[in-house]
Amino acid sequence: MTKHILAVTACPTGIAHTFMAAENLEKGAKELGYEISVETHGSIGVENEFTAEQLEQADAVVIAADTQIDTSRFAGIPLVSASVASGIKDPKGLIRRALESAPSAGEHHAGADATSGRTDASAGRPGVMQVALKALLSGVSHMIPFVVVGGLLIALALSLGGETTAEGIQVAEGTFWGHLNALGGLSFSLMVPILSAYIAYAIADRPGLAPGMVTGMVAVTGELYGSEAGAGFLGGILTGFLSGVVALGIKKIKVHKYIAPIMPIIIIPILTTVIVGLFFIVVIGGPVAGLFAFLTEWLSGMQGTSAIVLGLILGAMVASDMGGPINKTAFLFGGGLIATGNAGPMGMVAAAIAVPPLGVGLATILGRSVFTKPEKDSGIAALFMGFFGITEGAIPLAAARPLQVIPANILGGAVAGGLAGVLGVGDHVMHGGPIVAVLGAVDNVLGFFLSLAVGLVVTAGVALLLIRLSGRGREQAAATPEAPEAPVAEDPEPVTAPSKTIALREYMKPEAVLLDADGLDRDALIRRLAECGVGTGQIGDVDDVVTSALAREAKGTTGVGDGIAIPHAKTAGVTEPFIAFARVPAGVEWNALDGEPVTTIFLIGVPEAQAGSEHLRILSALSRALLRKPVRAALDEATMPEDVIDALEGPIARR
Repeated sequence: MTKHILAVTACPTGIAHTFMAAENLEKGAKELGYEISVETHGSIGVENEFTAEQLEQADAVVIAADTQIDTSRFAGIPLVSASVASGIKDPKGLIRRALESAPSAGEHHAGADATSGRTDASAGRPGVMQVALKALLSGVSHMIPFVVVGGLLIALALSLGGETTAEGIQVAEGTFWGHLNALGGLSFSLMVPILSAYIAYAIADRPGLAPGMVTGMVAVTGELYGSEAGAGFLGGILTGFLSGVVALGIKKIKVHKYIAPIMPIIIIPILTTVIVGLFFIVVIGGPVAGLFAFLTEWLSGMQGTSAIVLGLILGAMVASDMGGPINKTAFLFGGGLIATGNAGPMGMVAAAIAVPPLGVGLATILGRSVFTKPEKDSGIAALFMGFFGITEGAIPLAAARPLQVIPANILGGAVAGGLAGVLGVGDHVMHGGPIVAVLGAVDNVLGFFLSLAVGLVVTAGVALLLIRLSGRGREQAAATPEAPEAPVAEDPEPVTAPSKTIALREYMKPEAVLLDADGLDRDALIRRLAECGVGTGQIGDVDDVVTSALAREAKGTTGVGDGIAIPHAKTAGVTEPFIAFARVPAGVEWNALDGEPVTTIFLIGVPEAQAGSEHLRILSALSRALLRKPVRAALDEATMPEDVIDALEGPIARR
């Protein structure tokens, strides 16, 4: 009897490797004499989704993915999980291993261990460290918008509506700026709970979401355990992992079939929330409150200490946990002495408090190659927040790379605080950052900025050094869910020929090739390329095609990096499969994954009735061609439309 194989392919960007793996698995199954259905999780969404009948008939499942795939529907079917590269290079081996594997338990899988390439072929599970890293990055990526929205709204309110008082820069309540400041504060208050919630969600799926959110709130609500500051974002990371692990553990408990339906929506969330919440309040909260009290008392006994020593200590404390108990202790200590006429300690704090956001922001500019695009975006926002003394601006990068960024923050903050002490910097308001100097609340402004500059350079330099030494640069980060894959990198090994070779010239006509399309933005380019299809008789409704393509862009950019964008439309407005090409030497903004302008654009149009297999074949063939540097070079050098078509056809014809 013929074996029926199901396969799922996915890569971080969902353009090239997703479809290359799909085609090679199809060919491998055919050569082995098996039937196969491939579901692709690409940038165009999920295509060829399995039906209930296919799941019922399946003899084995192959997961070739570098992103998280929910395998609960495959429970009871032999399953193997590996990287998408394995699906390209060893499709027959994966299929054989899947048929020999034990039935799946139907749990959450995330492909191969992206750090080392190791795969647990029998269970399809990544390593513990990889699961932890992906969970942490999941929490950080969901937290970033709350940090940015909150920080920028507060910064805007302070800069345009703030007034300098002894209690800090205040924004009058009830005013427009007061409302803006309140909105920013609400966004900030959700930052740590969101971090905790999505760490737990990445570990235990939906049953972990509510417990992670609630216990994250516990982490920042110090009143529950007698702390004035709460546990900050480090506490949120802890509650996220605890909630995820506890929820996952409860999820594995075998229960009666009548109880099983309410486990994920009632029993698991409630038990997890109670267990982790009470554990944090009773066991962890006490030490946090005790630490706060100890540090306050300790600093109070240091008022006669050398200014440089006190500055080093205050600066290190302020930069250590960015809003947590250690940071708050130093801040309140410095602010409390202003009323006594001693503005020096607050001056040390004011210089150091801006070092983490400004330092990590500078690091993302100086070392762009070792940071992912979301990290670079966070770095820009951190620079803005750092100017206003919002130290939380550094949290996204500190949470994503704690072992590299936090030590760098502490060293830079200590240097800034120590220098401020030596130079006699004073701050007469309970606020920090360059904004207080600009508003005239600082003694020795030159000394303040010198201390700040040296501190942030130390932070940026140490962070970059530690990131490079740890190997957690962009090359490794590219394997994580939040980082873009390099979709047009040169293949180290030849790729097996696809199961069905297609000729791209069947879909691409010389009339649909634009060699100089400068001066048009993204939307105008898509429309111009669609209009070319009218002349070739392949497109009947330009507006329909443009609407479909832009709707796809709204779900996620088709700018795949290296200056390439592949917008696509699946709609009745296309009468027959169509490819158009535009070269934009000056570049056009496409919100590409690597943050760079796009110079090479391919518009793919497929009739809605052919949205599955035909779209897949065109996109995979085009992606394979673009993987080769000579093809990309030929596209850049083309002087006639036929040169473009020949460049794309050449590598495929030689396979």
